[in-house]
Amino acid sequence: MNLLAREQINILIVDDEKSIVDFIKMGLEAEGYAVYSAFDGNEAIELAQKINPHIIILDIMLPGMDGYEVCSRIKKAIKTSIIMLTARDDVDDKVKGLDTGADDYMAKPFSFKELLARINARIRNSFPELDDVMSIGDFTIDDGAHEFTYCGKILELPPTQYNLLRFLLINNGIALSKSLILEKVWGYDFNGEENIVEVYIRYLRDKIDDKEHNIIKTVRGVGYKMVLQ
Repeated sequence: MNLLAREQINILIVDDEKSIVDFIKMGLEAEGYAVYSAFDGNEAIELAQKINPHIIILDIMLPGMDGYEVCSRIKKAIKTSIIMLTARDDVDDKVKGLDTGADDYMAKPFSFKELLARINARIRNSFPELDDVMSIGDFTIDDGAHEFTYCGKILELPPTQYNLLRFLLINNGIALSKSLILEKVWGYDFNGEENIVEVYIRYLRDKIDDKEHNIIKTVRGVGYKMVLQ
């Protein structure tokens, strides 16, 4: 995503810990995003309705109104993508957050690099109209032409390979399970085996000459991760 596209994107950080807000805000502004902040639930809802942020980074533990309630109210009012933060890496917290409308979930402490990867993934998934042609590393995706280029060379990709490579790229830096890849690329009604993912990953690695698996990495016990700067 180019700098101009980033300048068009509003991000709202909601956390009652000023040090965390300052840390995230500084990093995102350095990346070129327009960043706003709120320190409690009521302020977050009011500001969200005013600025219509594309992304909201929302802490669960807030004074007065918790993040679940804030998430639910905001999602009913505007179109946005919400990444929830919590001090506990608890499955029940995650499920509750997703049930109230959250799009993603991160446990504290977290690395800024991972947060940025998740923000970029949410933007590409939820607001593709902001950048029809996306450049990620040495790859360029032109969804209008349904075309991939790598290092300036057009890749000849059948539809499933195209969709798989696109899904890996828009989630650059995030480990993706085989089951999630199957769901998003092959669809809910696919009745085949997870091993089909391995076969198609091998096809893609051959197409981009990734013999050492430095671009599409295998994450043991999880699945795969695209790693691009």
